[in-house]
Amino acid sequence: MATVERTLVVLKPDAVARGLVGRLIQRFEDAGLKIVGTKMKLMDADFSRRHYFDLEDRFGRSVYEVTAAFMQQGPVIALVLEGVDAVANVRKIVGSTFPDQAAPGTIRGDFAHASKAYTEAQHKVVANLIHASGNPKEAKYEVELWFDASELFDYQTLAERFTF
Repeated sequence: MATVERTLVVLKPDAVARGLVGRLIQRFEDAGLKIVGTKMKLMDADFSRRHYFDLEDRFGRSVYEVTAAFMQQGPVIALVLEGVDAVANVRKIVGSTFPDQAAPGTIRGDFAHASKAYTEAQHKVVANLIHASGNPKEAKYEVELWFDASELFDYQTLAERFTF
């Protein structure tokens, strides 16, 4: 059953440094997702560990280390987006993890190009611009990690009058 959900999106240091923030946020708003929280942050080692708490177990220490270092090299912008099936819809808009596998029309397909083979051979992070929660349970954890309840807002957009 379709439900209204909240999910976390983090515009990574490469998105911020390339000046893509407005264009990327526009993609979510164009799809009818509502921003209910936003902040800019520098991630330190402790916060990186809490955000990527399971990355090392899933993909190994080296993947965690390059990812954490990458995320700490510059500011990120975190957003909480709300909408019908927000988690799945955001993932669809973002595209596959590896940009060379992401479909045209997705954020990663349109704005990034790194391949899995290249990043693995060079022991580099996948510069894929954006993090999006993988499932509703992960979204709940991540939203609560990044935002206090007082930093999230309830309001109605004009688009909601036609969709909810």
